[in-house]
Amino acid sequence: MRTLTSSLALPLFLALTISAADFSAGLSAYQKKDYAAAVKEWRPLAEKGDAPSQFNLGLMYVDGLGVPQDYNQARNWFERSAQQDYAKAQLNLGAMYASGKGVKRDYIQAYKWLNVCAAKGEQKCVAQRDLVAAKLKPKQLVAAQRLSSEFTPKQEPGKSDPDNPDK
Repeated sequence: MRTLTSSLALPLFLALTISAADFSAGLSAYQKKDYAAAVKEWRPLAEKGDAPSQFNLGLMYVDGLGVPQDYNQARNWFERSAQQDYAKAQLNLGAMYASGKGVKRDYIQAYKWLNVCAAKGEQKCVAQRDLVAAKLKPKQLVAAQRLSSEFTPKQEPGKSDPDNPDK
């Protein structure tokens, strides 16, 4: 942000503050069990590329809270968030692939997402990854490890990057 002029810094700061407020409003609504209001707050943020909001919206679809239960929608939101390197979404996406809930069961994809998450030191991901690894044949495990090593996070277009305001 240091490279921004003061006239540009204030609107960016306000936009980030408003987004944080909307996320917090969604969290507050969720805690009050007003799930429809939580979805209403998180959806616009998720559509703009906010990974935590995408993850939370995915959870809402898994549980059918404030929206009809829809595992396909949950997978879509988890995947968007996971692609942006959000560990919780990677764990849930890996679990979906491992269980076949909302997607065709795919242990290679499950391992990929769980291994990407495990590389961050997330112990839940490590444990789940190791369970999935036991279901893979040696060649499948090599393929899954290759996929996870090739993973590169992708920021969604339109999502502001506070570390690089030129993006």
